[in-house]
Amino acid sequence: MNEQVILVNNDDEVVGYEDKLIAHEKGLLHRAISVLIFGEKGWLLQQRASEKYHCGNLWTNTCCTHPRKAEDNLSSAKRRLWEEMGITNVKLHYAFSFIYKTTFNNDLTEHELDHVFIGYSNNTPQVNLSEVKDYKWIQNNILAEEIQVSPNLFTPWFKAIAIKFFLL
Repeated sequence: MNEQVILVNNDDEVVGYEDKLIAHEKGLLHRAISVLIFGEKGWLLQQRASEKYHCGNLWTNTCCTHPRKAEDNLSSAKRRLWEEMGITNVKLHYAFSFIYKTTFNNDLTEHELDHVFIGYSNNTPQVNLSEVKDYKWIQNNILAEEIQVSPNLFTPWFKAIAIKFFLL
């Protein structure tokens, strides 16, 4: 069974459902979730597995996903934190949402209304290697410098999230 995404309008109202790959081929606006975990060592980032259908090997937020039909955003965030990073028992808080659109070299387009959740944990991730190549903890000042010097090492949505955090 193909995974479906929730198609939405600019106000995050559901307008339908579509196969994930088709939604990305057509650049359809759909709901997404990003999770950021902070700890004593800073931000917890993951490097996406090289086999991902886009942005393989790039550094990004702790985890991200598309909510499933009839799944609320918070449940989706907790599910994916467990599936990708093996982390549970973290209280997540809604931070903000934003819309972004970007086209990749493989002609897929991310057009997402991304809901960002944050949490605090010092747990050591138990990564799912089919999703995550590596992880690291990074301090604000080092992250800001890395994004400035090497922006192509990071996913487009994570750069947008990081900019929002640095400007808040």
